[in-house]
This record gives sequence, C-alpha cells and structure tokens, in this order.
Amino acid sequence: MIFDDFLVRATLAGVGVALAAAPLGCLVVWRRMAFFGDATAHAAILGVALALLLSTSIFAGVLVVSLLMATLVSLLSGKGYAMDTLLGVMAHSSLALGLVAVSFVSGVRIDLMAYLFGDILAVGKGDLAIIWSGAALVVALMGWRWSRLLTATLNADLAYASGIDPQREQLILTLSLAIVVAVALKVVGILLIAALLIIPAATARTFSRTPETMVVAAALVGMMAAVGGLQTAYWLDTPTGPTIVSLAAALFALAGLIANSRRLLWWAMASRTGG
Repeated sequence: MIFDDFLVRATLAGVGVALAAAPLGCLVVWRRMAFFGDATAHAAILGVALALLLSTSIFAGVLVVSLLMATLVSLLSGKGYAMDTLLGVMAHSSLALGLVAVSFVSGVRIDLMAYLFGDILAVGKGDLAIIWSGAALVVALMGWRWSRLLTATLNADLAYASGIDPQREQLILTLSLAIVVAVALKVVGILLIAALLIIPAATARTFSRTPETMVVAAALVGMMAAVGGLQTAYWLDTPTGPTIVSLAAALFALAGLIANSRRLLWWAMASRTGG
C-alpha cells in the first residue's frame, strides 16, 4: 500500500498543510496579523497539556483551545485593547499555563520537542486524514468567503458600504487560522507554524500582481518548501520541521535577490536609454 511508506505520508502531510496555509498566509500578510499566528500557536501548548490531563485526543485539545483563542481575540479586539497588546498577553499567558499544566501530567511520557518543532516523519494514516480534512475545510471556506474577506481586508468602509461586516470576516479568518494551527502541529510544530503561514506568502508577494496569483504562488512555494525540506532533512539527518522552514526562508531570500536584481537591471537600462 502506498500509505505504508512513511515518506509518502510525510510528503502528503506537508503538501496538505501548505495548501491550507497559502490563502490564510496571504490574508495574514495583507492584514499585518503575523503575530496572531504566533499567539494561536503558543496557545496550542495549553491544548496539548489539557488533552494529556483529560486523556483525550491531542488534536481535539489543540483545536478547542486554538478556536477559543481566536474567538476571544476577535471579540476583545477594538474594545479598549490594542491588538498587539492583546495578542502578547494571551500568547504568553497561554504558553505559561500550558507549561505549568504539563508539569502536572504524571504517568505519561511526552516529547515536548515533537510538539514544539513537529514530527512529520511520525505522521500516520489517521493524522493524514485529519490534516487533509482540515485543509479541505479551510480551502472551501476561503473559496466561499474570498471576495468578502478580500474586501474587508482592503477597506473596512468599503466593506460596510457593500453590506459586509468586517468583524464577522475577521472572526472567520481567525477561526480558519485556528484550524490550520491544529492540523499543522504534527508537521512543523507549534513554534514554526507562523513561519509556514507567513514566509511563503511573503515570498509570493514579490512576483504577484493579483491576490489570486499570490495565493497560487504561495501554495507552490509552501509545497516546494515542504517537499524539498523533507527530502533535505532525510538526506542530511536534520530536524524536519526546522529544515522545511529554513528552505522556505531560503526561497524568500532568493526571491528578494531576483527582484532586486531585476530592479537594478531596469534602472541601469533606463539610465542608459536616458543618457
């Protein structure tokens, strides 16, 4: 059976997370919400701890806590709290509470490094089903709400004039982010989830002229980073999650270098023509 090969399962898991992260990453970059991904990921530690204490599914614990975090942020933002302050308080509070809660777990051997940095090579068939189900849900939700989310992102006044509630769209976005955090836990881990959201989108922004092409480009960059990082980690025997993110960062640097080279070339040609 094809799914009996752990490398095939790991590759499919990485591709699934990259597809789900692409549209959300673009919206996060446009909205300057990079810290939100970090905050939700930090809250996932509390979800892991509660799941272990209650002897329930790790995925369920992370999903519930991430959804609660997203809902609270959406409800409290704009009500006397600056967004960055609110995210900072909730992120570090939930991380601290999670680490304290883990200390009360007895009789259970846990590998915090796997949760912090991911363990994609240990993805099983059940994990793969969860990842692709979550990815399909997020992609379908983004496709359904795309024009509304884009309008609310571009201009809140324009959204109101079009009969769109920006707060509702932000809630949908934050809930979708919570789902991606939960499904990406196994692939890149809690500390690197935000990087997989932001870096491919930032890379794609360099060459994209429309929002839709940026989403497609971000998905391609994310898949290249996931597949290439997995193969590189296998060959070099390095940690897989950090290797995936490192390759994504290398692609970002390469894109920036190419873009700057093109600008310099255009400037040189324009100067020569003007002279």
